[in-house]
Amino acid sequence: MAQLIKLQDYISRYEWDTYRYPTQYIRQKKDQWERFYSEWRNPSLQEESEEKEQAEAGEEKEKNSLFQKWRQRFIKSPVIVEELTPDEEVVKRQKPLLKLPDTEEELKQVFLDRLLEIQMKWASSTVSQVSVVDSSYFKDPLLRFLLQRLPDTYLVMYRPIFEVKQAAVETDIILITPIGVEILSFVELETDEVIMAGDERTWTITAQKNEVPNRIINPLLSLKRSEKWIKRFLKEERIDIPIKKTVISRTNRILYATSPYQTEIIDHLTFPEWFKEKRSVHLPLKKRQLNVAESLLRNSLSYSFPRPEWEEE
Repeated sequence: MAQLIKLQDYISRYEWDTYRYPTQYIRQKKDQWERFYSEWRNPSLQEESEEKEQAEAGEEKEKNSLFQKWRQRFIKSPVIVEELTPDEEVVKRQKPLLKLPDTEEELKQVFLDRLLEIQMKWASSTVSQVSVVDSSYFKDPLLRFLLQRLPDTYLVMYRPIFEVKQAAVETDIILITPIGVEILSFVELETDEVIMAGDERTWTITAQKNEVPNRIINPLLSLKRSEKWIKRFLKEERIDIPIKKTVISRTNRILYATSPYQTEIIDHLTFPEWFKEKRSVHLPLKKRQLNVAESLLRNSLSYSFPRPEWEEE
């Protein structure tokens, strides 16, 4: 599962310590999965986990039994949950019963969902500061897809906002890999229409007979702006690393007469092979990679406020 080091302009603990958290995440993920899987395979270990949790109650939460916490969520009897809303009566609803995972694949998905919660927390808070995250990001299918399907050593900046000449500039999705930096722009339609790419300001979407074709903004324009600022930030710190621009559609064909300069176009026919290649990268984190992440995080905007109370992490 890739690491979400920056989400828009929310504060991230990766910017607090860029060199610590990527390695800590990989180490903790491995350790937690082994315990999570062992407790699922051996129910007798659950009681031992409970006793261990009680004995180690003063230690950090990450050392507790993850599976036990999730198991309680799944098999608890239905309870009435009260949701308090300002100036409204208490809304009561029945909490649905959940089912324990039957297969290893189901268990993996439960574990990945748990990791996604942790990644969202790390990408929106530090020990002393916290940002208010738009609830839509917790349901964002593209964000979930990228994080849960890419390798651990991929660092994701999800449409970060940089500070450029005292102005806020939103960029495309940035992947910082052990090999280089890749800037991604996803162009995906709800229908299966074909996208006609070109050098103009807009791209054409093929229309049905007797209909006027629709147009979308050429994604290459945004990719070039993103590349421009990334190169400037890295050049100021004398960091040299390959930078690629990629337009992706998992749902549509993209046709073009000539391939755009220094840009790769991936449509729904070529996406499986492209994605398979990304997932096949098994290189460790690189020092240069972390240098790039630190530089970009340093130039990004973050809005947060102090935690209302100290939270034990």
